Amino acid sequence: MLSQSALHSQITPLFNRNQWRHSAPHPRPVRLSRTSVKTSAKQVGILRPKTPKLKESEEEEEREGLKDKFELRAVLKVKNKIKEKLVDKIGDDWEYFVNGIGKGINVQLVSEEIDPETKIGKRSSIAAVRGFLPKPSDHPYIVDYAANFRVPSDFGRVGAIIVTNLHKTEFFLMEIVVNGLRDGPVIFPANSWIHSCEDNPESRILFANQAFLPSQTPSGLRDLRQDDLASLRGNGKGERKKHDRIYDYAPYNDLGNPDKSNDLARPVLGGLETPYPRRCRTGRPASKSDPTAERRIEKPHQVYVPRDETFEEIKENAFSAGETKALFHNLIPALVAAFSKSDSQFNCFSDIDKLYKEGFMMKTDDPKLLDRLLIPSMVKGFMTMGERLMKYELPSIISRDRFSWLRDNEFARQTLAGVNPVDIRRLTEFPIKSNLDPSVYGPPESALTKEILEQELNGMSVEEAMEANKLFILDYHDILLPYVKRINSLKSRKIYATRTIFFNTKNGLLRPVAIELSLPPSPSNPSNKKVYCHGHDATTHWIWKLAKAHVCTNDAGVHQLVNHWLRTHASMEPYIIASHRQLSSMHPVFKLLHPHMRYTMEINALARQSLINGGGIIESCFSPGKYSMELSSAAYKATWRFDMEALPKDLIRRGMAIEDPSMPHGVKLILEDYPYASDGLLIWSALEDWVKGYVNHFYPDSSTISNDKELQAWWHEIRNKGHADKKDEPWWPELNTKDDLTEILTIMIWIASGQHAAINFGQYPFGGYMPNRPTLMKKLIPQEGDAEYEKFLHNPQYTFLSSVPSQLQVTQIMAVQDTLSTHSPDEEYIGQMGESHTNWINDKSISDLFEKFSSRLEEIEEVINKRNKDKSLKNRSGAGVPPYELLLPTSGPGVTGRGIPNSISI
Repeated sequence: MLSQSALHSQITPLFNRNQWRHSAPHPRPVRLSRTSVKTSAKQVGILRPKTPKLKESEEEEEREGLKDKFELRAVLKVKNKIKEKLVDKIGDDWEYFVNGIGKGINVQLVSEEIDPETKIGKRSSIAAVRGFLPKPSDHPYIVDYAANFRVPSDFGRVGAIIVTNLHKTEFFLMEIVVNGLRDGPVIFPANSWIHSCEDNPESRILFANQAFLPSQTPSGLRDLRQDDLASLRGNGKGERKKHDRIYDYAPYNDLGNPDKSNDLARPVLGGLETPYPRRCRTGRPASKSDPTAERRIEKPHQVYVPRDETFEEIKENAFSAGETKALFHNLIPALVAAFSKSDSQFNCFSDIDKLYKEGFMMKTDDPKLLDRLLIPSMVKGFMTMGERLMKYELPSIISRDRFSWLRDNEFARQTLAGVNPVDIRRLTEFPIKSNLDPSVYGPPESALTKEILEQELNGMSVEEAMEANKLFILDYHDILLPYVKRINSLKSRKIYATRTIFFNTKNGLLRPVAIELSLPPSPSNPSNKKVYCHGHDATTHWIWKLAKAHVCTNDAGVHQLVNHWLRTHASMEPYIIASHRQLSSMHPVFKLLHPHMRYTMEINALARQSLINGGGIIESCFSPGKYSMELSSAAYKATWRFDMEALPKDLIRRGMAIEDPSMPHGVKLILEDYPYASDGLLIWSALEDWVKGYVNHFYPDSSTISNDKELQAWWHEIRNKGHADKKDEPWWPELNTKDDLTEILTIMIWIASGQHAAINFGQYPFGGYMPNRPTLMKKLIPQEGDAEYEKFLHNPQYTFLSSVPSQLQVTQIMAVQDTLSTHSPDEEYIGQMGESHTNWINDKSISDLFEKFSSRLEEIEEVINKRNKDKSLKNRSGAGVPPYELLLPTSGPGVTGRGIPNSISI
């Protein structure tokens, strides 16, 4: 085997630009069939026979033909690994060599014009990519290759390129630029893995960065447009391979692992009994013990997602180096192994503080176990006497005021400016009643009576307080009560169905006034409900603290399973699948949505493998346990509506705003100091205006929308396949007008960007201190006469700490929350076009619109910063109060508590 230096010395002469430019023979033209872009190895030159010597007359004819041709050069920008191992470096050198002699990559240009003989787009001859151009000094991992063409003068505008990879392995193509055309260079964005022809004989089709509606498609590209979409849809058969780029639908039938244990069997989500959005189909075989369940793929093996949906290297390195993949693959199993024999509850609050001040001692029989770990960024470790000390970063919720979590006003403030500010509602009906079946769940009337509430309303009646928009409710009663009995039968799990009433005081701050805790009815207690209010004596104070902890636990569970996972991650995946299946990459709507799809399918696949799966981290650390995803399905069935995912409509539905056409966003907030809503409306309005301008540019009237076959098929598939269990609901928006399309696209982009940012990146800042947001409770509140009640009176701190998660569970969930709150170094933020979308569209009007959108987001950032300094806005400023920054558009990498990525990338 040649050494690396020797290989370089033999390869380098082949890459002299003048040498390969003049000596490279041009391949013979090969005509592709109309319905396929399959190219055999012999056609593209691997087995090309020697070119026969031309006769003198033929040479003259060829010289005459060249007079009517002009030369083009296609430059391919290929990205190699940034951090290479020796074997990768040798592989790259071999790739350079193979490309240098014209045996690695073949390309063919396709005109926008029809060839009158073949009745398809004019094709150039197939050209072999040869040599490489000098590397840009600032990006040594990017290599530019080139291929030369001679095309007739009447060839027309180049609209597509067919690429064939003759290597045995894939390569990552960033873009192709064709130079030499009269109208200037034409750019073909790729940012795609080009598969080896040994894996798939079908060549890749790339289109120029010009947007076309289906009816506007140049005649020479129409067949390729359809061929490309057909290749992305697949045939719905077989198991998907790593190199595939096939998008299709499947139910969530891969969460359980019945082959491993009956305890890990989980119901299929998707269908009449347990409706749910669809995920990407992998085609894996059924499990042996349950034919309805798909066989599991466990770590470290990867779950299939289409090849271009996987993480790029910088993101992957962040995973591997400890940001995320270390958590999923290394940290959690090691924590379980290290703690399983000694896991215990915290003895006092100072033990929790030691996680940040001194670290946590992890004992293990294997002193090398932790050395093999890739510890997340928040964890700083060192080893002493065979013990590993793990130290966690201080969450922002206690960094300014370590006792803020104890106060009622902070408990209330987080319903408006915390990590889950999307469930609070204005109380508009009284008495409060349940919609559950009373024959199963007892009397529908709440125990929150007029008499109880009016003791806390500063002299106002309930009716007066409601009329003055003073009463608000956090209601998890109906969603949780059907699961309480089953959850409470699990080991170390105890929950109530909760309702919490808040009163808006004269100083503009919410104050919790009463908490209702409900259990399923029993023969002796058909209305098994208790109401707790804050008190001034020590006993009432501690019981109130326990009641608030149960509310926080429910809030954490609903936040994670419903508002975070279901309403953003799971709901977005069908939009991504449908976009690839039904919208050509040259469709303007696809180009608009593409930045908002980045990494979502990959992070969802990882979640199915390690987070939301049976026995996974969510089940281990959140109250609903093994019923977690069933509860998520129940919420989808009862409450999810696409149209209500629009921020203004959601605020109106919850009574937190009223319609007001005079306001910039069309709504007026009931509570002016509602940071999530007030900042969110700024982002929503900017998005809506950007989308409206974009839609108006490409669709001059409504008829162009109703006649857009790809667009109509896309919307039909989202409803009938992606959200099939909701397909007959009457609330789905029609897609007939420009306003319809603007609303639909704005909702999707908001979900992927602003909404996800608001409910995701505050997870560690707010949940990293467990007492502030315990994710599960292990005990019910002790009642007088119980044996536990005397223990509670003797040591209330012990009762509290023995009710919340254990040391192992806390470190597990802190690691998860830190990971989910972390921005990757290659994050692409709203209003920015990252490296992968630099040349996304060739349209100056759209570029100008986007610049306007970006400038507006910069102005919004200034507005939010000013709001955070406004002393009158007490929910985002004041002594020890962290500013509300979750909807600031930009951020650096890491756990910052700010920044809106374009997509759901974590």
